[in-house]
Amino acid sequence: MQITAIEPRRKGLSALYIDGELAMKLDTEVLIAQRFDVGREITDEELRECLIASELKRCKDKAMWLISFRDHSRRELVDKLRRDYSEDCCEQTADRMVELGLIDDERFARRYSADLINLKHLSYRGVRQKLAEKGISRELIDEVTGEPEIDEEQQIRTIIDKKYSRVMNDEKGRRRAYNALMRLGFSYRDIKSVMAEYTDTEEY
Repeated sequence: MQITAIEPRRKGLSALYIDGELAMKLDTEVLIAQRFDVGREITDEELRECLIASELKRCKDKAMWLISFRDHSRRELVDKLRRDYSEDCCEQTADRMVELGLIDDERFARRYSADLINLKHLSYRGVRQKLAEKGISRELIDEVTGEPEIDEEQQIRTIIDKKYSRVMNDEKGRRRAYNALMRLGFSYRDIKSVMAEYTDTEEY
């Protein structure tokens, strides 16, 4: 097989022509590094290796782009990369990000749980659920959610004050607040106790 043309395309890609026909689009930097020049004879194995190297580089570039916006857990990063790249490529990329210290599940879990507690005002159960959804291990979830202890009744008060204080004298408003608090993982007992501070009725 002979490379008969290499034409630049958008987003750092180049079209590779073999024996006069378009074969595939590959990362331009990888083509240069692999010395894929017009007129060169290549084998199927060389083409396959270039294809793998191109995908891996594109995958790593995408990972760096995602991480530049915000911190990610390892599984979250893999899940996002999997939309465009192979499983093996995504796993290799995630491993490399961990090696570089750009991905750290413990660091992510502590920051994320702090945001869930202080900004979202989630319950203990809600924080654990959100961490699990991000792929954080049960052992790490146990460690992170054990410090500091969450004052769930105070979390409920904060949510009511911010979102539902004006509707607490309305039955539909109370039910809406109750359902929202249940979805956030708070217990019926805690919700009932706090809501009693805002209304004389117990019909939620």
